[in-house]
Amino acid sequence: MKHLKQFLLMAMLLFTLAPMQVSAKENIDVKEILWGHIKDSYEWHITQVGDYPVVINLPVIVHTTTGWHVFSSGEFSEERDANGDRPGPYNLVIKNGDAQNNPNKIVEKVNGEEVLPLDISITKTTCVLFIDAIILLLCVLIPARWCKKHKIDDPAPKGFVGLMHMFIMSVYDDVIKATLGKEAPKYAPWLLTCFFFIFVANIMGIVPFPPGGGNLTGNIACTAFFGVTTFLITNFTGTKEYWKEIFWPEVPTWLKVPVPLMPFIELFGIFTKPLALIIRLFANMMAGHAIALAFAAIIFIMFNISEDAITNYLAGTGMTVVSVAMSVFMMLLEVLVSYIQALVFTMLSAVFISLAHVKSHEAEPEVVK
Repeated sequence: MKHLKQFLLMAMLLFTLAPMQVSAKENIDVKEILWGHIKDSYEWHITQVGDYPVVINLPVIVHTTTGWHVFSSGEFSEERDANGDRPGPYNLVIKNGDAQNNPNKIVEKVNGEEVLPLDISITKTTCVLFIDAIILLLCVLIPARWCKKHKIDDPAPKGFVGLMHMFIMSVYDDVIKATLGKEAPKYAPWLLTCFFFIFVANIMGIVPFPPGGGNLTGNIACTAFFGVTTFLITNFTGTKEYWKEIFWPEVPTWLKVPVPLMPFIELFGIFTKPLALIIRLFANMMAGHAIALAFAAIIFIMFNISEDAITNYLAGTGMTVVSVAMSVFMMLLEVLVSYIQALVFTMLSAVFISLAHVKSHEAEPEVVK
């Protein structure tokens, strides 16, 4: 009851102060709100107090025509030039997001021309990647440390270690071992890494403040890495029978020569499998973040729907209740989706690997009665 009263008090305070933040009619750029969270950037935007953005400036590391330069992204001006770019030191600018060439990228202006430097900066996505990797290591090393200090016949662990043991064994027994059988221990390290990294990245993407808030699995480069790695493991460990079924499948000969129709279809299928993994994870996670942010953006839109402050207050307050309720529902749904997407990616990766380990078709011995 005590916590319920605190929640209601905070909600009433929010409804009271919200109109004060948007008393004047402003243009709300919903597109910028959505893409500002989803796309990568050289700074970590947290919130905005009045006209002053609250950001975490990240290190910029570039190699230009004048050599290597390391500095803070805060040295780029918040004010844009005539082209909509943000000027910075060493003749560098951050291109406008609507630019046709290199949008939101750092370019160097040399003699009136734009040159793309070697850029290894620690961007928002890179920073989130490091944070998620550290969390994943802790989730694995803490249970591993417990296992090293205890014997097999000791009582089962409790708390966080027990939860991770249950989690790991559930994925291993129900997904990896059930699909790969005796070869499960060989591929379990990669498949478990896929599951837990994707799950941790998805959960951290739901957290609305640092160190969360980064949409890592909504970045096509991240999902492409997992998909391409699974593709390489699948095909480099495939058996001779697997490649035989691709280039000389057991179909009528006229489907193989003179026009290699079936071999072409089978070969094409090799590349569509990892592509399906990449697109499925990327699209689902990006869409989930976009929908949740859209519900939050409705609040700001309704507080600026009219020139009349009272109308804005009534419309914004009413929509805040609906939007917060829908946002909470979407966040809870995102937790479920985070688990499902990690599980589906791991399961399909295991299936693709198992399909590449086709055994030779040997005649089964007859049973003598």
